[in-house]
Formats: sequence, C-alpha cells, structure tokens
Amino acid sequence: MARTGKEYLQALKENPPNLWYKGQKVEDPTAHPVFRGIVHALAQMYDMQHDPRYRDTLTYEQNGQRYAMSLLPAKSKEDLARRSAAYKLWADAHLGMMGRSPDYLNAVLMAFQESAEFFGPYADNVRRYVQHVREKDLATTHCLTNPQVNRAKSNLEQPDPYIPLGVVSENEKGIVVRGARMLSTLPTADELLVFPSTLLKEGPGADKYAIAFAIPTNTPGLHFISRESMAVGDSSFDYPLSSRLEEMDCLTVFDDVFVPWERVFIYKDLQRCNTAYAETGALMHMAHQVVVLKNAKTEAFLGLVSLIGETIGADTFPHVQEKIAEVIVYLEAMKGFWARAERDAKPNKYGLFCPDRGAIDGARNLYPRLYPRINEIVQQIGASGMITLPSEADFDSPVGPHLEKFLQSATLPARERVQLFRLAWDMTMSGFGARQTLYERFFFGDPVRMYQTLYSVYDKEPYKQRIRAYLGWQNQAQPEVVASD
Repeated sequence: MARTGKEYLQALKENPPNLWYKGQKVEDPTAHPVFRGIVHALAQMYDMQHDPRYRDTLTYEQNGQRYAMSLLPAKSKEDLARRSAAYKLWADAHLGMMGRSPDYLNAVLMAFQESAEFFGPYADNVRRYVQHVREKDLATTHCLTNPQVNRAKSNLEQPDPYIPLGVVSENEKGIVVRGARMLSTLPTADELLVFPSTLLKEGPGADKYAIAFAIPTNTPGLHFISRESMAVGDSSFDYPLSSRLEEMDCLTVFDDVFVPWERVFIYKDLQRCNTAYAETGALMHMAHQVVVLKNAKTEAFLGLVSLIGETIGADTFPHVQEKIAEVIVYLEAMKGFWARAERDAKPNKYGLFCPDRGAIDGARNLYPRLYPRINEIVQQIGASGMITLPSEADFDSPVGPHLEKFLQSATLPARERVQLFRLAWDMTMSGFGARQTLYERFFFGDPVRMYQTLYSVYDKEPYKQRIRAYLGWQNQAQPEVVASD
C-alpha cells in the first residue's frame, strides 16, 4: 500500500543499503550528514500520498487499498493522463531537480508487468516482483552502464572479463554475478534493478552479460561506492537545492552476489536484453515520466529568471525580455511534446497504452541541447548578482546592516533577494548545478547515438514520398542511379 514518509525512514534504518562514503560504511543514511537531506525530502514526498489535497492524484484505489499512481496500469489515454498528473505533482515539489524519484522506475516496472509475456520463462517472476513493489510501495534505483575502462573494446576484451557485470555460476537456487556497473543514483532506495541498457554484441561468451534481475540494496556482496557530495552545507538558505536534493551517484560493485531465480527476469538472452525497453513499452513510459519532469524543471527556470529580472529592475530591458521569452518558447515546446505523447498514444501488442514515440523521441533528443542554454540565460540575467552572495550567517552578524542596505533590490529586501540568487546559483553554478547540467546532457545516453537511433527508427518515407509526388515521380519508375567510374 502507499507508504508514509515515516515507514520509508524506518525501513531505511532497519535495512540500510551497503553504502560507502569516503571509505566509511554508512550505517544510518537517515542521520548521515550527506544523505539525510535527500532521505527526508523523499519521506516528505511519500507523505504527500496521504495528504487529502494530493491523495487522489498520487494514488489510486483497488480492492479498498491505495497504491502509488505511478504503478497504475496504463489501459487508456485517461490512465496516461492520471499518471502524468502524479508525475507533475511530485516533480513540482522538488522543482524538477530530482532525476531519480521512485516514480521513474515505477513507470518501467508497470510496463514490464503489463508486457510480461515478453520475458518468456521469467514472465511470472516479473509479475510477482512488480506486485511486491506495489504492495510495499518500495523505492528502487538501478545501474545501467559498465565502467569506462576501455570503450573501444568489447566486454570480453576488457582487462578482466568481470569488470562488466556478468554471470559467474548458477545452481538450482539461483545465479552468482560479479563485476560493476554505473550509475546508481539514489542509493538510499530499498531495491536495486539491474536491467539491460547498452546494446550487447553477440559473440562466444557474450551471453553471460545478458541478464536482468532485482535485489535488495542490502544484499551481501553488493556495494554502493558513492561519489563526493556536492552539498557543502545543510542550510536551506545557503544551499536551497543541494542541502535537500543531493541524490548521490554510486559505482555499484557486485562481489559474487547471489540472485535467487525468482528475482531473475532475463537470463543469458541477448535478443531479449537488446529489445526489452522498446518491445515492452518501458522506453516510452520511462520517457513519459521524464518529459513531465522536464516540463516542471523548465517551469521552475521560467519562474526563476522572471523573478530575477523583476527583482533587479531588468525586466524592462529588451535583451532581458528576449532571453526570458526564449525560455517561454522552450517551455511551450516541451508542453507540446507532452500533450502529443498522450494524445497520440496507442496500445502495444500486449494491450499496454504507450505514449507516442515520435513525441517522446523529440523531447528526449531536444532537451539535452536546451538545458545548457537555459543555464546560460540564468547567468546572463543574474550577472554579478550570481556571485555576490553572503551567507545566512552573515545576515545574522554585525555586518548584517550593511547587507540589508547594499543588497536590497527594486522589489525585495536584501535577505530575500540573496535567497533568490542563491537558488539561481544552486540551480546552475554550484557543484549541484553543474552535475545537473552533465546529467541532462547524458540522461538517456550519448546524444550522438540517440540521434543515430532516431534516424534509424523514424519513418521518413511519407515525407520523401511527398517530394517525389511534387516532382512528378509518383507515376513513373524512379531513375536508375549509375555509379561513376
């Protein structure tokens, strides 16, 4: 059933993940100075499910129980709209700055469940696991790509064949896996999902890498080795985003980890691994959540730059209006992708309604190129105000009266003005903001590969045929192309 924040925190205290930070085991993430911000932010999001104002948006009722809306089976366009309303409510709560909130992978799990036949002999494992996540309202993380040891070589050509994650052995109870993967964001989850990501190449021995499974984050032999935190303080005034929303990213190490058969979804099947996301509709559903998230994020940026311009009296300048209007155009484009994704949704062969792939692909290929420009606009409008940022402690010190006089603005007293600009700094220029920019550039993978994939899957023939018809080719054979000497 839909869990509360207290239940999430209690589960995390009782069964903490095998999480490492700067060489030390994190025994209690709920109290650790690096992880407590995101943990309590997520607890607040779970509590929203029980708030009478949000309950009917964030949960659905079945057999007298309430479940997370992100696990509602998408049987119609109306279901898609209900799901996206829940995505948007959570995304607005964190200004679109939490990239791996639990609803993201819930979208994948829902698609896998509704298309479970795809998984062949492991279909019932998928169904039972998703039901388990639904009943407990578990938070999940995942790990996707192999370590960047030598990208020019295949998995089998690495210095050790178990640098990438692969199967070591199997028995009647399950399998043993060894290796590592990147990049587990939000390691303070209950469960780790290990799904196929990059295209697996065929070859002798390659099938040991073709696996998909799920295990608890405290499984013996599983280690989350976290990067250094970009949250340099816990003041929500000084660090309005990073103090609350540092999800953290980890190298995930599998030191001969045992996985029971009932937790295995794909086993030594390259074909299923390479087609799982597209064939089940998971690709479109995870991207649906992302498109809604990016709408929320762009709305937050629009509100930010509009307030900055107004606050310092720059919103009457033509070049500032032009830049804010540019963000408006980006937002309207993202809204259009979102609307069309749901309007043109169709059922897949398993009966799962999937958002329109053309709209989804347009959004997920465009946004990585828009995001750095939005950051640039914030910095151009904020200018030197992005640097002159005293701390909360400064305002409470003997120099506070100087700050109140010299850092006031056209519409705000100094403290609120600095608070606004600190948010702009944390969104774009702090370590947290820089990580957000890198994250957006590669959210769905290498942008060049994504464009190559779009080129290969997009149906260009109707548009080519229009040109042929205009040129009068429709009633005659196409001219033969003769190779030159």
